[in-house]
Amino acid sequence: MTHVLEHERQLLSTEEFALVEQTHHPLLGQLTDKDLADLCRLVRERRDRAQQIAARQRREMRGKSDPKGTRAAGEDTGSRGKSDLLAAAVQRLNEELTSRKAKVARQPLIESAARALELRRASKVVSRPFSDRTPGTGQHAKAGAPLSAPRNPAMVGAVSQHTKNMQAKRDAK
Repeated sequence: MTHVLEHERQLLSTEEFALVEQTHHPLLGQLTDKDLADLCRLVRERRDRAQQIAARQRREMRGKSDPKGTRAAGEDTGSRGKSDLLAAAVQRLNEELTSRKAKVARQPLIESAARALELRRASKVVSRPFSDRTPGTGQHAKAGAPLSAPRNPAMVGAVSQHTKNMQAKRDAK
């Protein structure tokens, strides 16, 4: 038996130990969703009760309240330890519930992705249309196409001349 289980067995009653023992890994994964919800409710009730007892004992130790028994509590280490163990058990249960909910939420996405992959593999359509002119070995000029577009010789230099004229106008002002 591990040290954790020995420590739990010392602080918890047999009924509480049986509940907390189910919150550890191998047994926790084997629980059904309904059993997990019931176990979570029971452990939370036990944790709340242990926290209330520990708080009452702390108040008795400080002298803020009357003792529940014949004498005031001298220490609350047992109740506080029990509360901590039950809180850790609730935390393990909450993590298991969260992971199960996440798994259920992921399931439709996984099924949808698998269905899309199946459809893609089933279709024989190429995603890119086939082209007979590809630049595999380098581009080649089309046969009969002119190398450059024809230009009007009168327009050569017209833009740069226009820029020069506009600059001269600004300089003259």
